Amino acid sequence: MTLARPVSYSPDVEPPEPRFEESQQEVIDTIMEFERNSLRSEGENRAVRFAHAKAYGLVRGVFDILDGIPPEYAQGVYARPGTHDCLVRYSNGLSHLGSDGGLGNVVGMATKVFGIEAETALEDEPRTRTMDFNMINAPVFFCNTAAHYRFLAKVFIDLPKYRAGGKKGNHQLFHDWVTGYGTLPPEDWAWDELGALLRVGMQARWQNLLLSTFWSMGAVRHGDHIAKLRIRPTDASAAAIGLRDLNPSDDAEVFRPALVGELARHGCEFDFQVQLCRSLEDMPIDDLTVEWPEHLSPFVTVARLRFPQQDIGGDDNLAAADGISITPWRCAAEHAPVGSIQRLRKEVYRRSSIERHRLNGQVRAEPADASDLLAPPAGAAHATPNEGGSS
Repeated sequence: MTLARPVSYSPDVEPPEPRFEESQQEVIDTIMEFERNSLRSEGENRAVRFAHAKAYGLVRGVFDILDGIPPEYAQGVYARPGTHDCLVRYSNGLSHLGSDGGLGNVVGMATKVFGIEAETALEDEPRTRTMDFNMINAPVFFCNTAAHYRFLAKVFIDLPKYRAGGKKGNHQLFHDWVTGYGTLPPEDWAWDELGALLRVGMQARWQNLLLSTFWSMGAVRHGDHIAKLRIRPTDASAAAIGLRDLNPSDDAEVFRPALVGELARHGCEFDFQVQLCRSLEDMPIDDLTVEWPEHLSPFVTVARLRFPQQDIGGDDNLAAADGISITPWRCAAEHAPVGSIQRLRKEVYRRSSIERHRLNGQVRAEPADASDLLAPPAGAAHATPNEGGSS
């Protein structure tokens, strides 16, 4: 099958959302209030992230940008092969702390790559030499606009209350989610978003995190083009995993022990992949409930992510995972996120990080390299400045 040419990026593919700034400010206000309240409500005397509050571990790795990538994929930072240190934070997707069974199995994989020689798309920290990726274990997202994210923020915060209400609570959750707490006219009810929410819940699995595949959900610039991203374990790496399926009824903690135990025994390897947009109709930018069809545009591996064998079992590891700041806007401008929800994340993530660090008395500073947070695993090779770079 001959693939269509990739869609060229231009600002016209992401028209402005009406009243975006007003919706964005309401989301920020909701999150600021949650983080301040979380000092008491989450039971640990510290403010937690609005999303991905519970960390499962911070892992040190190496990010290898491959040689010989086809030209339409060898864009931006992927145009130069090179080896870079990286850190990966695994976490639950929700706003709260608690048992794994109570929080569910929608989890995130946030990656920070070091040694990127390009100014970032963040005006207040343009020269960090880092590039971040925020991914989750589902290919779609359940919100498309900043206006509807106002309700998503409230639903996430109130989730424990809904769950405490049993069947009646679930019905109220779906009502509030679809109708915007009863404020939306029927023609604007979020049926597609509800369907995506249910699909995400059904697709996520109770399994070792090192077996999971993670997607960017939203689109990003890929140099001249537009893309979505994916990280998946290589076949050989997946086959080597010993503890595979997890049962949240066995223990309050299942994800972290499985992750810690596996990495203590052996390393792992993942493909970092790019899927180019080849049709704005079939692969929409601002409808994140739609999974881009792979038969129209397959994922192509542009880099490999490798974890050496290492010990991440200490409390210091969780402390490092708590302090790290990761946002998809910490990237070169030629890889900037695209679309309304992605634009919302820029200021929301920045403000959330600033407030959380302030409340916790933490210094908010981007690490110069991975060793600022985690020592290299014993005997593991790591990237050095002359082992390759990116533009």
